[in-house]
Amino acid sequence: MSPSRRQFLTLTAAAVTVAACSPPENNSPSSGASGPVPDRPSKPVTLNVLDVAGNLQLTQGMIDDFVAKNGAVVERVTYTKATAPELVGKIKAQQAANRVDVDLVLTGVDGLAAGIDQRLWVPLLPAYASRLSGMGDYLPGAAAMQKLAGNEGVTVTYYPSGPLIEYLPAKVPNPPKTAQALLEYANANPGAVQYARPSNSGPGRTFLMGLPYLLGDSDPKDPVDGWAKTWDYLKRLGESITLYPSTTSETMKNLANGSAKIIASTTGWDINPRVLGTVPKEAAIGTLEGFHWVTDAHYAVVPKGVSADKQSAVLNLLAWMLTPEQQAKAYDKGYFYPGPAVADVPITMAPAGSQQAIKDYGRPEYEELIAGNPVEVPLAASALVAAFDKWDREVGGAKVKK
Repeated sequence: MSPSRRQFLTLTAAAVTVAACSPPENNSPSSGASGPVPDRPSKPVTLNVLDVAGNLQLTQGMIDDFVAKNGAVVERVTYTKATAPELVGKIKAQQAANRVDVDLVLTGVDGLAAGIDQRLWVPLLPAYASRLSGMGDYLPGAAAMQKLAGNEGVTVTYYPSGPLIEYLPAKVPNPPKTAQALLEYANANPGAVQYARPSNSGPGRTFLMGLPYLLGDSDPKDPVDGWAKTWDYLKRLGESITLYPSTTSETMKNLANGSAKIIASTTGWDINPRVLGTVPKEAAIGTLEGFHWVTDAHYAVVPKGVSADKQSAVLNLLAWMLTPEQQAKAYDKGYFYPGPAVADVPITMAPAGSQQAIKDYGRPEYEELIAGNPVEVPLAASALVAAFDKWDREVGGAKVKK
């Protein structure tokens, strides 16, 4: 078993409660399918799509466009949303009843990993790689995220994420440039630096995973034995933090109302809240010396038990979604900026609304930051759970806003 595969065969904390359930026995690529998966379905199908990652904000336009132009493949699509912790139980119940009603799941790392552990997903790769030629055009960071996904998930959107700091220049005219300077600023201005509880926040989580690179820790992938500098830093930073917001949105509101002066952020959380008016347009971002990007991605997975015709339709849909023309829609309003997982998709290919949003609220410096700094994949699921647990116990759990 490869290290990358092993990394994803551990449940996230959210899925531990269902870990004891026995997995399905059939592990063939077309498990649950009535025969080989054809190039096209025998008749138009209805696809039921479940989103547990907020991914439809980026991809629903791609899917709707496919349906509009490929009526011989997909008759219509239904959309439902749930949380990642609900995913495994929902799919296992359908599979146990031999009635799988979800044909395609759009998920982040957490739901993907939990489903892999329980053998819930059809291994689309390498069996159907020839039908998904767009995967050969992945950006390097997206390709790394795809490697972590093993054979079950297909990367559909990607972004470098962070960690960034965000501030209002009028209130912080000389922002910190190093982790030590950030600590000194926090100590001199109690309560002014904020990041949300990492287990509940993308920017909080990215800040947590990015610090070992900033601080030169011994093993950035091992939060238990390799983060001595990081845990010491977080505890010292915590001395000046009176509470940790439970969500990223709270930190954005606090930045806007002035109760926080510097917050942890990511590219998407920088751009999208300013587009929406939650954060003033003039907010600025910065990086700290030694900065490495910690990446993120969304995946498409197919539950075992989906019919051959529906699997065929999904493969056709994913091939469509990985074309540059469709990937350009992932720019959205900066929610997962940039968003496209494949190369050679400039903003000029995006819809007019996306182009205007990025023109008005994007940052010219992002292009250089993305090209000029190292890119790291996130922690493996088991390591991330360990990091969350240690943070809750030793750093900030007692100060999380309820």
